[in-house]
Amino acid sequence: MGLAAAASAQLLGAAVVIVSDFNKERLAQAASFGCETIDLSQGGTITGRIEQLLRVPEVDCSVDCVGFEARQKGGQEQPATVLNQLMQATRAAGRIGIPGLYVTADPGAKDAAAKEGNHSLHFGLGWAKSHAFFSGQTPVLKYNRALMMAILHDRIRIANALNATVISLDAAPEGYAEFDKGVARKFVMDPHGSLKKAA
Repeated sequence: MGLAAAASAQLLGAAVVIVSDFNKERLAQAASFGCETIDLSQGGTITGRIEQLLRVPEVDCSVDCVGFEARQKGGQEQPATVLNQLMQATRAAGRIGIPGLYVTADPGAKDAAAKEGNHSLHFGLGWAKSHAFFSGQTPVLKYNRALMMAILHDRIRIANALNATVISLDAAPEGYAEFDKGVARKFVMDPHGSLKKAA
């Protein structure tokens, strides 16, 4: 999801696209199509790391592609972490997109509030900076045709950005296992070998 958002930001004309992650493979994939990267395992503040790249500590727009599965260094789940960091790192009157999944109930959450879908947000900061927040499920039909045309006319090479890897149906269990481990690939199942024949 993050790699697709990064490729989309490039398509929409962003001067610089920054991808942050703990996963080095995903960071390398983002760098492979022209994104700047921030390795969150290296420490420091998000604003400080952005300033190293841009010479200013804030960005115009930011996107949370993680949602309720966001984790702190060390692996502990902290859903509000990304949103709070984005409010710090987004300039006054900037925009914050939230396609990352936030559930209304999470029975496996670590505390009672998170189990009900409630998170400790520094919302006053977002209010003080006049941020515009955009959230909810992606309206696929709104973007589907324009994206299809951009792909067909090589304006965006989404298969390269996502490191699309064709696998057989028999390889699906291994593909799902790798996906669960956070591999920087999207698997396309080709049960009848149609893609191979077409190529």
